[in-house]
Amino acid sequence: MTKKIINKVDRYYSEKIIKHGATSHGVDWNGKESQFLRFEQLGKVFKSKKEFSLLDYGCGYGSFIDYLSENNFKNIQYFGYDISSEMLKQAKASFSKEDITFMSDLQHLINVDYTIASGIFNVKLDTDEKDWKIYIEKTLNTLNDISELGFSFNILTSFSDEEYKKDYLFYADPMFYFNYCKNNFSRNVAVLHDYDLYEFTIIVRK
Repeated sequence: MTKKIINKVDRYYSEKIIKHGATSHGVDWNGKESQFLRFEQLGKVFKSKKEFSLLDYGCGYGSFIDYLSENNFKNIQYFGYDISSEMLKQAKASFSKEDITFMSDLQHLINVDYTIASGIFNVKLDTDEKDWKIYIEKTLNTLNDISELGFSFNILTSFSDEEYKKDYLFYADPMFYFNYCKNNFSRNVAVLHDYDLYEFTIIVRK
């Protein structure tokens, strides 16, 4: 089931990046401003702005690197992972430094200090909601296993206005995932639901 889900999501995002290129629309966001607002929330898991390793899980074309640069992060060992070869092709064309590595397989990645995951749980397409929730939990377990100091992720909120909800998207109960992370990963968990987007961010600190 997991492989089937991944293949569907791969096709969806590959088509987006081919159509729109290395832009916010290419990773299915509305624009840079909202994209960087999301990054700001996810980045609250970091204890400092320098000298740590980071896995960007679902990195797209690598736009989080621009966020790090524009916000004066220094000496960051960046690893970008994505299931879409088209996304990785764009990322590698845009960023080529010694401290930046892109990959489609996590098998040989040594644990990192932090992991962030932006938008990877939103687009369920026609996957059954029960199966999608299992997929999310498996992925969160992976994020926890690979992250030494903490991780963060966002999901569309179930508090979104009903008239704007779409059938192919997944809207999550913030408290369910707060409880899941609190009970399974760490005592230090925060839910951020106070920024102007129809989503929430969860921070897990170890």
